[in-house]
Amino acid sequence: MVKKPINIAQPTFLGNEKKYVNDALESGWISSIGKYIERFEQSFAAYHGVKHGIATHNGTIALHLALAAAGIGKEDEVLVPDLTFIATSNSVRYCGAAPVLTDVENDDWNISPVAIAERITPRTRALLPVHLYGNPARMEEIIELADTRKLVVIEDCAEALGALYRGRRIGTFGKIACFSFFGNKVITTGEGGMCITDDDELAERMRILRDHGMNRGKKYWYDHLGFNYRMTNMQAAIGLAQLEQLDGLLAKRDHLFNVYMETLRGNDRFIFQENHSQQNVNWIFTLRIDGFGYEQRDAVMALLKEEGIDTRPVFYPIHQMPFYQDPRYARGEYPNTEVIAREGISLPTWIGLTDEQLVYVAEKLIESVDKVSP
Repeated sequence: MVKKPINIAQPTFLGNEKKYVNDALESGWISSIGKYIERFEQSFAAYHGVKHGIATHNGTIALHLALAAAGIGKEDEVLVPDLTFIATSNSVRYCGAAPVLTDVENDDWNISPVAIAERITPRTRALLPVHLYGNPARMEEIIELADTRKLVVIEDCAEALGALYRGRRIGTFGKIACFSFFGNKVITTGEGGMCITDDDELAERMRILRDHGMNRGKKYWYDHLGFNYRMTNMQAAIGLAQLEQLDGLLAKRDHLFNVYMETLRGNDRFIFQENHSQQNVNWIFTLRIDGFGYEQRDAVMALLKEEGIDTRPVFYPIHQMPFYQDPRYARGEYPNTEVIAREGISLPTWIGLTDEQLVYVAEKLIESVDKVSP
């Protein structure tokens, strides 16, 4: 009997998604104008206690839009973690600026405030911390550094919707925060993103740039070189329905985390991401296999694949990418990033998984690690 595969991630639609999408279809407003865009933006901003939400077509676009609105450009430097999805770094280069790759903390895997301080130069304009795998970065220290040096902070919250740090929602520390609604995220619109801010001027600039740079009072008159970064009404309809379920979705992800930990905790082969926040988000359950290298880690992933279990590696260090091996971007050593990258593996994490499936995955992981390195 062929085992049913256990996917690494899978969206679930348990609320008003079909109802809202059908309503958008019947209205005829299926592109970038429609009531669901405004409702989704307002509801998302309200959830975070900020004034403005600016919906975009995807999360990468949200990052680029935020940086462009903040005035990041040629000759500027932006500090980004070396351990993150490459869109974080690429979005800086889209602006003509230099992303300065920065090592992460060994415990929480997020950008290191100490490494930030070492890499700030007179050209540094902004900090772009990422809350990796849903675990908040040390935002109080990062904001203190930014305030001292008069730097802009833009948060990459793609993986951390709903997280809290010291009683505040992640996404409310920087000038702008950016979110992703890709199909594997906490909530999804298929593709989609959002920028949030309390700054009226930045919000207006993002709305203008998002719509080709068109003058807001004079249709088809363009004051700026802008982009077509708009979300569709159909995407927003799905997003609003997903947002309505957010508290329940987060609670179910917490349950997944706890089941995995009950099976894996106490095994000294595994190292877990430490949580310094009030509440992290179990976006995708990720751990390190102590002492492993890439070949051993990949061998474990191959064994799990044979058992019908889909996994994925931790992000490779950006400084190892061919088009980032340049002293403008890669400076110094990245010991923590390199260890976490070669030891790290992510397990299936989505709310349709049963406890039985989660225990099966965890037990097969233990078996596979023992086979590769007895």
